[in-house]
Amino acid sequence: MSRRNSYLVGAGILLSRISGLVRQSLLARYVGLGDAADAFTAAFRIPNLLQNLFGEGALSASFIPSYSRLIEEGREEEARQLAGAVLALLTTTMAILVLVGELATPLLLNVLVGDWVGEKRALTERLVRILFPGAGLLVISAWCLGVLNSHRRFLLSYAAPVVWNAAMIVAILTVGRGESPARVTLAASVGSVIGSFLQIAVQWPVVRQVGGRIVLRSWRGVREASVVIRTFIPTMISRGANQLSAFIDVGIAAYLPTGAMAAIGAAQTLYTLPVSLFGMAITAAELPEMSRERGDDATVAMALRIRLDAATQRLAFYIVPSAMAFVAIGGVMAGAVYQSGRFTADDTAYVWLVLAGAAIGLLASTLGRLYSSAFYALRDATTPLRTGLVRVSLTAVLGVLAGLVLPPLLGLPARAGAAGLTISAGMAGWVEFMLLRRALIRRLGQFALPTVELLKLWGAAGIAGGVATGVRLGTAHLQPIAQALMVVPAFGATYIVLTSWLDIPEAAVLGGRVLARLRRRP
Repeated sequence: MSRRNSYLVGAGILLSRISGLVRQSLLARYVGLGDAADAFTAAFRIPNLLQNLFGEGALSASFIPSYSRLIEEGREEEARQLAGAVLALLTTTMAILVLVGELATPLLLNVLVGDWVGEKRALTERLVRILFPGAGLLVISAWCLGVLNSHRRFLLSYAAPVVWNAAMIVAILTVGRGESPARVTLAASVGSVIGSFLQIAVQWPVVRQVGGRIVLRSWRGVREASVVIRTFIPTMISRGANQLSAFIDVGIAAYLPTGAMAAIGAAQTLYTLPVSLFGMAITAAELPEMSRERGDDATVAMALRIRLDAATQRLAFYIVPSAMAFVAIGGVMAGAVYQSGRFTADDTAYVWLVLAGAAIGLLASTLGRLYSSAFYALRDATTPLRTGLVRVSLTAVLGVLAGLVLPPLLGLPARAGAAGLTISAGMAGWVEFMLLRRALIRRLGQFALPTVELLKLWGAAGIAGGVATGVRLGTAHLQPIAQALMVVPAFGATYIVLTSWLDIPEAAVLGGRVLARLRRRP
């Protein structure tokens, strides 16, 4: 069941991410990597703090386990009461925080981009104030996702962001041609708020269908609500730790040359794609199932170890080649998505540099998400919080060193600090991963990290990267999209063939599914 659920999550995320790539491609075309792009990237990070703190991550860790358990035990009325209480709390909290955010925007900018002045700072402030209400709406959308996931309705909840992206795409196309980059970013921000509302609208009918008549109510008197709140608060702080890492990067990037922050944002759209498509798909499908495990401590521990073993192998099969691809052919991928209009070949090379740096921590951050979900299923939000705080500290120290101090000492241009930030974040991610793994082993007992299989995967990905590099060099005369259509399939086909030859289980599963679909065709 969890494998099928992960495919549904993956399908929804794929639709969402494809629409997101279209959105980002249009933004790159009309905005490039100038001051307006930096302003939009920074502005998007600030109100998104609400979404990331209160949204899917924290709700998944607190609301879904309790709600899923009530449904599994046949206590539907208690589940509806819990859902209504959580929705009321979120709605009230978001209304207050959005208002505070609107009023405190200048103070937030003083902290994050204190050295920006003039039109760049004014544009950033205006964009933040437009975006804040949309971020609050996206938190309510995350509540809808929690209800749907608990009822095993995965596809709609993860495909819903398509309408959000569509609203932004329409807004960008409406004003894009002939307008200044600043006007384009303003239109995109308005589209984001409209899309946030639409994202709730497309989920709400199905929420009512599966969850019944859910009404706003006080959390007092709802027994399970206190459990959700106790879990939610440390989880939110843990998510805040991760968000603090992102804000530290924003603060450091503000001291780098123009375009650095936008390049990090463009690279992030690409390197979070496999994390979302595979990591989130598998983790989101596993969390409700792990939360449903019953029995004594030994029985639950064994069940979780089995799930973690299987999920780790599946994640590694997809994330390892993704990391290698970003290093070997990241420029081809970035060029195919972004390179047109105001986004030049030099901009593509810059994003490739940042992508290669991000590849270092890709596997660690994805597995860390899985391990954190295991703790949340065990009603332990404290351990992910502690490891998250360690990650924040390392991100701050290593980020300053790699982003600002080392480039001039090594004789590198200042803009190389953007890659230094993604490298340092990856190193901090590996430390967090190791701490989470050690804590899980103490809690559950030893579970596998398949070293031999990982070596096979890295070897196959390395050879695939070499083959794809040869194709890239041989197709350098082609336009970016045409080149990507030659290079990316060469990488993927080589990797699949090699992993099948090496008897990697997930390769056999993937090959079997493809053959089954081909046989069903008339």
